[in-house]
Formats: sequence, C-alpha cells, structure tokens
Amino acid sequence: MANKVRERRWLSPNTRAKRYAEELKNKVHMHGPKEGQPLTDKEACVRIGALQMKNDHIGIFKYKKALNEGKSKTEAKKYSRQIGGKK
Repeated sequence: MANKVRERRWLSPNTRAKRYAEELKNKVHMHGPKEGQPLTDKEACVRIGALQMKNDHIGIFKYKKALNEGKSKTEAKKYSRQIGGKK
C-alpha cells in the first residue's frame, strides 16, 4: 500500500457544483462511498457553502473584468450580478 501512487480526485468546479446541487435537491448522497445515504445537516451546509462560494468567485471575477474594460463601478456591479455571459 505504501508504494501505491494515489491520484487526487478532482472535478472541474462546474461539475462539482452540479453534483452538489443535485444532492441538495434530493437530500441524498448520489456519488461516492455514501451513495444512497441521506445527507446530514453538516454535509448539506458544506454543499450550500461551496455553491455560494463559487457564485461569489464568479461575481468578483466579472466585476474586476468589467472595471478593466473601462466600465463604471455601477455598470460593473450590475454586470457582475447577471447570470450568463451577456454584457
């Protein structure tokens, strides 16, 4: 076991968020060793926090991008709250 090379299980953020949203909606683990077991309150909170953090990161990225493009702070704030790629 000590010589075995382990690989990190990594999912792209949008895939992980999609799975977290499905699990929250169904209130059941849908992947991994706990598949089929109900989510505990702690696990549900972790998933909600991860989804909120992803949303916050996207918002600040879009805000800074709009400022770099020369938009005003008001326009950048409005753009950062839009869902999707429309300007």
